[in-house]
Amino acid sequence: MAFENFPESGKTPPPTETKPTQSSNKMRGILTGVLVAALLGTWGYIIWDKNNTRESLAQKDNVITSTTTQRDELQKELADATMRYDMLKTSNSKKDSTITAKDREIEEKQSRIQSLLAKSNATQKELAEARQLIASLNRDLEGYQQQIEILEGQKVQLAQEKMVVTRERDRVMRDFDSAKVVITEKENIIDVGSTLKASNFNIVGINEKSSGKEKVTDKAKRVDKLRVSFELDENMIAPSGNKEIYVVITSPDGKPIAVEALGSGIFNTREGEEKIYTQKLDVPYEQNKKQTVSFDWKQNTDFSTGNYKIEVYNNGFKVGEANRPLKKGGLFS
Repeated sequence: MAFENFPESGKTPPPTETKPTQSSNKMRGILTGVLVAALLGTWGYIIWDKNNTRESLAQKDNVITSTTTQRDELQKELADATMRYDMLKTSNSKKDSTITAKDREIEEKQSRIQSLLAKSNATQKELAEARQLIASLNRDLEGYQQQIEILEGQKVQLAQEKMVVTRERDRVMRDFDSAKVVITEKENIIDVGSTLKASNFNIVGINEKSSGKEKVTDKAKRVDKLRVSFELDENMIAPSGNKEIYVVITSPDGKPIAVEALGSGIFNTREGEEKIYTQKLDVPYEQNKKQTVSFDWKQNTDFSTGNYKIEVYNNGFKVGEANRPLKKGGLFS
């Protein structure tokens, strides 16, 4: 027998539980949305941060590249300025205090610029300082070059003035040499013209008596000494003063008589010949006046028979000559 379930009359069926299920689903949806939103936000942040990082790195790369480029450009400018400076120093052969002071200033700037550019992490401020120093260095080099050009100009001017002075000196020297030749010639003329002339010779043999009296003789064996006298003629050119007169007495055998103990010696003639003199006389001469000179020659040996020649020299020239013959004495002479 089949039984059917029919609702009981008068009873309400129990309610279905639908509300908790709907709320759970709603919460799940909210959480899901929040998670998705958070995930999307995280991804967005990551993407944004990555982009910012990439952009920052790109900016840093650009800064580094720019800094490196600037440093390289400044390094090249410094190298050019240094080369120019070295060339100027090489061409400058003349230094003065101004150039020396400028050298120190330029070298100090070069050292500062090099220290700035040597930094691998040089800042823009430091590069700007280096750029300003290089500009200042180039201005210094302009002034340095101008100063060198002034010095070079002065050197050229001095060289030209030296040439003029040298030519003038050479001309004066030529004139002086010419004048010296003329003066020498005139001095020679005066010197020759001042030579004294001897004349009016008087040469006698003297016999000395035991009583002290003297007797003139021409007998050789009786002659004890020769008395020689002569006159020095007037001379308007010869100045007053001591004059050296050399007397050469040549014996009959043709040999000059010389006794060193009696004052004999050697003198030079104008021809450069050495000549023996018998007696040297120092005569106090008075200009343009005739003077008589006299001396006695007494030798240690006997006088010989024959002709005695007497020559007088002054100023290297023979200025007079005379002869005195001495005879052979007889039995009762």
